[in-house]
Amino acid sequence: MPIKLPSSLPAYSVLQNEGVMVMSASEADRQDIRPLKVGLLNLMPKKIQTENQFARLIGATPLQIELSLIRMSEHQTKNTAAEHMEEFYRTFSEVKDEKFDGLIITGAPIEHLEFRDVTYWDELTEVMNWTQTNVHSTFGVCWGGMAMINHFHDVQKHMLNAKAFGCYRHSNLAPASPYLRGFSDDCVIPVSRWTEMRQAEIDAAPGLVTLLGSDEVGPCLVEDEKHRALYIFNHFEYDSGTLKEEYDRDVASAQIEGTAIEVPVNYYPDDNPTARPMNRWRSHAHLLYGNWINQIYQTTSFDMSLIGA
Repeated sequence: MPIKLPSSLPAYSVLQNEGVMVMSASEADRQDIRPLKVGLLNLMPKKIQTENQFARLIGATPLQIELSLIRMSEHQTKNTAAEHMEEFYRTFSEVKDEKFDGLIITGAPIEHLEFRDVTYWDELTEVMNWTQTNVHSTFGVCWGGMAMINHFHDVQKHMLNAKAFGCYRHSNLAPASPYLRGFSDDCVIPVSRWTEMRQAEIDAAPGLVTLLGSDEVGPCLVEDEKHRALYIFNHFEYDSGTLKEEYDRDVASAQIEGTAIEVPVNYYPDDNPTARPMNRWRSHAHLLYGNWINQIYQTTSFDMSLIGA
């Protein structure tokens, strides 16, 4: 079954051209089926790119997905046209009386800030508490995952001496987990962050289980069964060229500031930034998000009023 998107949303044509099944609202309404209702709380500055990335992953399952785009009520984005935000997004205050089968909270380029210094931290705290009554399963990504694990378990993020940047091998630490069905013993995942979560502190928090981790860049995917949540600190959703875009941006900034920029680890063939980067994480990305959607389908209530009860 396809993912349900407004036909005028840029992701609709992008996914359609890639062969992903998409369906407009009018077409979906003709089917006698309850779609899984998934929200995307998009905190990234490049909204459209992030919409495409996550819609691609959650739209590749056999289930019908209804994707709702959500933004913070007070925070105004400077990188996406106001017309796009007005047409396709609703604020959290507009959706907080609704129930969702799943919610993705994206990353945000604010990891240098203390959580409580983020301008919308109070509202995000309200969102995280709201997930316990109105969302069946929540997926926190990168900074979004760090914010959730900090809020629910007081696990701290720590600044790194140098940016963790590139494609790193991660070990499958829980092969029996339903979220890792079909996973290899290890896999490559894109990483782009100045902060880290430490395994010892995660281990000390009751109820947290690390599913994927790396000797080089630490824990990656953590399950929080009590809060019906997954936290991932790296970027399975990245496109093939996303790290290149970040590298080119950093190089341009470094030329002005006079600082050295390292080539993303294990990303370009022979570490040559003039070569075309290879995508070696796409299949596992689809596996993870497909497994998450499947778990939601297997465990959520048909009667949405019972979600969070």
